[in-house]
Amino acid sequence: MIEIKNLSFTYSNENSTETAASLNNLNLTIPSGQVVVLCGESGCGKTTVTRLINGLIPRYYEGTITGNVFINGKDISKLQLYEISKNVGSVFQNPRSQFFNVDTTSEITFCLENFGLPENDIKERLNLVTKQFNLDSLLNRCIFNLSGGQKQKIACASVSMLSPDIYVLDEPSSNLDIDSVLELRDIIKTWKSEGHTIIISEHRLYYLKDIADRYVYMRNGRIEKDFPANEFEKISSSERKKLGLRTLDTISLKEAIDYISEVVNDNAKRSPRSPASQITLHNFNFAYKKGTEILHIKEAVIPAHKITAIVGNNGAGKSTFARCLCGLEKKCGEIIFNDKKLNAANRLNISYMVMQDVNHQLFTDSVEEEIRISMANEDEEQIDKILYDLDLYNVKESHPMSLSGGQKQRVAIACALASEKDIIIFDEPTSGLDYKHMLQVSEILKRLQQAGKSIYVITHDMELIMDCCTDVICIENGNILK
Repeated sequence: MIEIKNLSFTYSNENSTETAASLNNLNLTIPSGQVVVLCGESGCGKTTVTRLINGLIPRYYEGTITGNVFINGKDISKLQLYEISKNVGSVFQNPRSQFFNVDTTSEITFCLENFGLPENDIKERLNLVTKQFNLDSLLNRCIFNLSGGQKQKIACASVSMLSPDIYVLDEPSSNLDIDSVLELRDIIKTWKSEGHTIIISEHRLYYLKDIADRYVYMRNGRIEKDFPANEFEKISSSERKKLGLRTLDTISLKEAIDYISEVVNDNAKRSPRSPASQITLHNFNFAYKKGTEILHIKEAVIPAHKITAIVGNNGAGKSTFARCLCGLEKKCGEIIFNDKKLNAANRLNISYMVMQDVNHQLFTDSVEEEIRISMANEDEEQIDKILYDLDLYNVKESHPMSLSGGQKQRVAIACALASEKDIIIFDEPTSGLDYKHMLQVSEILKRLQQAGKSIYVITHDMELIMDCCTDVICIENGNILK
């Protein structure tokens, strides 16, 4: 059982926007064996609650705290972190932040080795978890060569090795394709059937339907509503959108592609595609150093001046395709765009890419400065407009690394908007975003397209695809499917 009593918390860094996620007199009881979903708009305090349960607050994230947190009747303020970790396993939004090894098998077994379990027990548990997570193809792999979704699966598997009483998951589906989300769903169902308590901070809600026992809706650091699952699932679509929550309905990739195909066909009838509205790829082949070939696209034509979704399963080659398209990878064929042959250096000059892990591209001491350095010519009015459009104005003086995951994502998108490049690539731009902020990103993409930009969006977000994308490229095993 988990009990949070009269808990208030404020992060200590005065310049950190984590203060927006501070908690105010929180009271929450979670009986053993329940699956509880923490939901609400970005910055409402969901992640802060998970940090209280797994002990990272106040041991890692310092601040002012009053009240108590009890795990199975024990006040966790009186427990060492290693004692808490035996009872609480955590999967973070960014799986890279919890890796200790460079190969997958060592990472999965690390926690049991760290607690000194016998080798045979570790092997037995590894075999069980491998079957549960369908991990055969991911064992003995370099972690750095995995896709974002594959890394998330390794993180989930490594936590499952210890079989803790309580699982705490922060946006576990954010980088997963639909098949992997369904696999995650099955794992959560297995954990629930085994009697584990599961707390999930999540924006993507559809896969938790019929699994969750409760939905705890938070706003401004408070629990505003605590819904039993049957009541939550009866909320109308319009009411759910007012709450800033995502759909509970599953949208398949086929449904999204069929929907966009109708749009594309209608547009083609009105305005046939010309050479100026497409990019031609030649010998688009690529392999990482000492690795097998990931891309093998001999010849292909893709849309330009559109909002093109790049879809496919985790590990299909989508992110590598994007890195080659924008010139980040030098040895990868050539493209013809606007009747010009562009090598990697040319492509870098006209492209901007928002990476899946935006921590790699945030460099300055403030959000405002981050946007400013992305501009060819500084324009204070434009900076303010971008900040307002992406709901970042109130954090413009904050350090980017102090922001929540969703806020960091929006800062990177703001930089892309400020760059005014001709080709802009987004790798999972709505990862960790609630419904309201997903719509904001969608409107930004539409605005960029209307300004003549060529937009490519790697995404598993079917709601985003259906809201704004005009075309779809499906990549499978390093090839573009016809």
